[in-house]
Amino acid sequence: MSTDDCSGLAMEGVFEDDACGETDQTFIESCDASIEGKDMPIPDLVEFNNDPGSLFFNDGERRIDFVLVYEDEDTKDFEKRHQFQRRKRRRQYFEASLMNMGLELEATKSVLNEKVVFVKGHTPWEVLCTYAEVMHIKMPIQLNDLTSKTSAFNCFTKLFSPSEDLIHPETEYFTAPFEKERISQFYIKDQEQFFTPSMRSRIASYILTRADYETRDNVRKFGLGKLLDSGVYKAAYPLHDCRFNVKSEDQKCPNERYLLYREWAHPRSFYKLQPLDLIRKYYGEKVGIYFAWLAFYTKMLAFAAVVGLGCFIFGYQTKEASTWSKEVCDPQIGGSIIMCPQCDRECTYWRLNSTCESSKKLCIFDNFGTLVFAVFMAVWVTLFLEFWKRYQAELEYEWDTATFLEQEEQPRPEYEAKCIHKRVNPVTQDIELVPYSNCGKCIRVSCGIGTVLFWVLLIIASVVGVIVYRLAVFFAFSAHLSNLKELEPFREYVTPQMATSVTASIISFVIIMILNTVYEKVAIWITDFELPRTKTDYENSLTLKMFLFQFVNYYSSCFYIAFFKGKIVGYPGDPVYWLGKYRNEECDPGGCLIELTTQLTIIMGGKAVWNNIQEVLVPWIKNLIGRCTTKAHEKVTPRWEQDYQLQPLGKLGLFYEYLEMVIQFGFVTLFVASFPLAPLLALVNNLFEIRVDAWKITTQFRRVVPEKAQDIGAWQPILQGVAILAVVTNAMIIAFTSDMIPRLVYYWAFSVYPYGDYGNHTMEGYINNTLSIFNISDFSNDSKPLRHPVWFDSERDTTCRYRDFRYPPGHPRQYEYSIYYWHVIAAKLAFIIVVEHIVYLAKFILSYIIPDVPAVVKQQMKRENYLTQKRLHESQLNLKKHVGHIADKIIKDTKGTFRIMTD
Repeated sequence: MSTDDCSGLAMEGVFEDDACGETDQTFIESCDASIEGKDMPIPDLVEFNNDPGSLFFNDGERRIDFVLVYEDEDTKDFEKRHQFQRRKRRRQYFEASLMNMGLELEATKSVLNEKVVFVKGHTPWEVLCTYAEVMHIKMPIQLNDLTSKTSAFNCFTKLFSPSEDLIHPETEYFTAPFEKERISQFYIKDQEQFFTPSMRSRIASYILTRADYETRDNVRKFGLGKLLDSGVYKAAYPLHDCRFNVKSEDQKCPNERYLLYREWAHPRSFYKLQPLDLIRKYYGEKVGIYFAWLAFYTKMLAFAAVVGLGCFIFGYQTKEASTWSKEVCDPQIGGSIIMCPQCDRECTYWRLNSTCESSKKLCIFDNFGTLVFAVFMAVWVTLFLEFWKRYQAELEYEWDTATFLEQEEQPRPEYEAKCIHKRVNPVTQDIELVPYSNCGKCIRVSCGIGTVLFWVLLIIASVVGVIVYRLAVFFAFSAHLSNLKELEPFREYVTPQMATSVTASIISFVIIMILNTVYEKVAIWITDFELPRTKTDYENSLTLKMFLFQFVNYYSSCFYIAFFKGKIVGYPGDPVYWLGKYRNEECDPGGCLIELTTQLTIIMGGKAVWNNIQEVLVPWIKNLIGRCTTKAHEKVTPRWEQDYQLQPLGKLGLFYEYLEMVIQFGFVTLFVASFPLAPLLALVNNLFEIRVDAWKITTQFRRVVPEKAQDIGAWQPILQGVAILAVVTNAMIIAFTSDMIPRLVYYWAFSVYPYGDYGNHTMEGYINNTLSIFNISDFSNDSKPLRHPVWFDSERDTTCRYRDFRYPPGHPRQYEYSIYYWHVIAAKLAFIIVVEHIVYLAKFILSYIIPDVPAVVKQQMKRENYLTQKRLHESQLNLKKHVGHIADKIIKDTKGTFRIMTD
C-alpha cells in the first residue's frame, strides 16, 4: 500500500492492521507523517485582511488552531543566508509533513516586521475525528440526567460566585472515548462546536509533536520541540480568542478570555469564587486543577490561620504574667545573676535581666497554646489531604480525567525518537521498541541519583559554611557591638546573637536563590538524560528531584537551628569546638525558638517577594518594553501577532507554581510549633497569589497548550510525606527546642519535695533551678575573658551561671549531668512517643472514615459506565442487524441469479 493510500484511509477512518501497522498509533505515524517520494506542498501565502480580531483563515471559515512563527531566511544578509538554508529545508519538510498529515496551513507576513512570518494551522473535521480516536478523547454521548444535590450554603456562596449572566453554567454530559465508527452515538448538536477550541489546539499540538522535519540515514527526526530549540521556529502557540480587556465584536468569538479577566483576573473580582469550569475549558484540565488545588488549600488555610492567630494573641496577652519571664526581668533575681561568656576571650560576663525583652518575646511563641496548635495542625493537615482527595475525585469525574493515564497519554516524541532496542512487553507479550536496554536504563538512573546526591551534599556543605560564618562573626559582634555607643538605645534588641542570626539568615537566603538557579538546569538535564516515557513520567521525575533539592536547600538551616544549635556545647570549662577551632554556637539567651522564628520569617518573606518579582514584574516589564518598541507602528495588528508580543509560559508551565506552594506548605506544617502565624502569612500570600497568577496567565502570557491532567501528580505523595514528617518535627521542636518540657518537669516534680523547697506546685524559682553554676577559676587560658564589665567585682563575683543541668563545683560529680537533666530527657522522649502515637492514630482514623470518592460521584460514574456499555451494545446489535440484512439480500440475489442460470 502506498503512502497516498494510507493518507486516504486516514481521512476515511479505516484502519487495517495488515496494511499500515497493528495499532492506530502505528498507522498515524508510519503512513501520515511520511512525505518521501512526493512533491512537498507549501502553505499558501496570503495578505492580512485587516481584521484584527479574526480567529480564522482569510476565508472566514477555517478556524486557526495553532500558530507557528519563523524568521524568513531569504531576508537575511547574503553572506549569512547560506547558514540558514538547513533551517529552511527543515521547516519546509516539517510543514509538508503537517499538510500530509491533514493539517491545512496558511502563511501571512508580519504587519510590524516583514522578516517574520506566521504560519496558521487548521485541523479539518476528518482529521479531528481521526486523532480524537487515537488520543482516546472523551466526548459527550447524552445529557447528564442525574440531579446534583444543592448545598445549604448556595444562598451564601452565590454572593461570591461569578455572574451567571456572563459565565453560563456548563452543561453536563455523560461521555465516552470517541470512535469514528460509532459517531452516530455521540451527542453532536453542532459539528463546528463539537470539538472545543482547546480540544482542537490539543489535537493540533499532538500532530505538531510527531511530524517529521528531516530524514537522515533512514532515521526519522520529528517533533516541534527540536525545531523550537534549534531556532527553526521562534514560537508556537494557540491563539487567545480576544483581547483580555476588550470584548470581540465577532459573533463567532466566545470571548472567554475577556470573561476570565473580568470575573476572575481583574483586581475588583478578588472576592469572587473562581470560574473553574471556564478555566478548564479555556486553558485545559492541567491549569484548571492547579487553580482548584490552590483555592482549596487557601480555604483550608483560613481555619489554621484563625487558630494560629488565637494562639499568638493568647501568648501575647500572657507574656507579662509569665512567672519565669518575671524572674528574668526582676532586678533582684535576673539582675543579680551573672551569666558566663558565650564565646572564648572576646565575650565577657553579662546579667540575665539583659535578656528581658527576649524572654517576653519567647513567651509569645513558647506557651501551652503552641502545644495545642501543633496537635491541631497535625489533624488539620490530615483533613486537608483527605478532603482534597474527595474534591479531586469530583473534578476527575466532572472533567473526564478519571481514566486519563491509562487510556489517553501518549509517549513523548523525544522518547519515541530514540526507540531502537527491542524487548518483549511483559503485559502483552508483544515485541516493542524502547530507547535503552536494561543495562542502559540502570546506568541512566544511577547517573541521575549520583548527580542529585552530589548537589544535596553541596547544599549541606553550604549550610556548614553558613554555620562556620555564624561561629566566626559571633566573636566579632560580641567584641564590637558592646563598644558602640550609637546602639545604646537598642542594646536590648541588637544583641550579638540576634545580629548573627539575621545576617546568617540573609546570607543563607542568597545562597538558596543562587543554588536554585543552577540546580534547575542540572535537574532538567538529568531528567532529559533519563528519558521518561510520557510527559507525566517526565514531570514526576523532575518534581521529585527538584523537591528533594529544595527541601534540603530551604529547610536545612531551619533544621540546624531547631535540632542542632546549642545542643552540644559542653560547659564553660570544657566547650565543644568545630574543626578544632570554632567554639560551638549557643542559643540566643531567649532560646533557639526565637532564632527559628526569625529564620522562618526571613526565608518565607524573602521567598514571597522574590517570587512576585520573578513571576509578575519581569514578564510585565518585558511586555512593556515590547509595546514601547512597536508603538511607533500605527498599524492594525492581527490576533496572532498581538499574542506573539506576549511572553511564553515556558516548558515546565505550572511546575514552579506548585513548587512554590509546596515549599510554603512545608514551612506551614513542619515548623508551625515555633511560628503560629505561619498559616496566617501563607493565607494572605495565597489570596494574592491566586489573583496574581490569574492576572499573569490571562494578560501577560500567550495561551498555553491545553493539557489533560488526572490530579496534581507527584505533588500528592510529596504532600503526604511532608504531613507525616511534620508530626515528628513539631513534636521534637516542642521537646528539644522550646522550654516547655523542662518547665513542666520543674512544675510537677522539682518545685516540691523531695527536690524543691515549695509546698505547692509552682513556677517560682524555675530560672535559678535551670541555670548551673561555674567557678570562674576553672576557666582555661584560652577561654578566660579578656575584659570585665565595670560592674564586675572579681573578688566578690567568683562564679557565673550557664544554661544546663549540671552539678555545681565542689560536688563529688561536679560539672556532670544532674538528676534533673535525666528527668528532662526522659520526659522529652516520653512526650515525643506519646504525641506521635496519639496524632498518628488520629490521622489513621480520619483517613479511614473519610472516603476518597464521594458516594454521589460513585453513583454518577456507575450511571455513565452503564449508559456507555448500553450504547455500545446497541450499536453492535444495529451493526449485526444491518450486516444480516445485507447478507440476506446477497443470498436472495445469489439464488435469483442461480435460477436464471439454471433456466
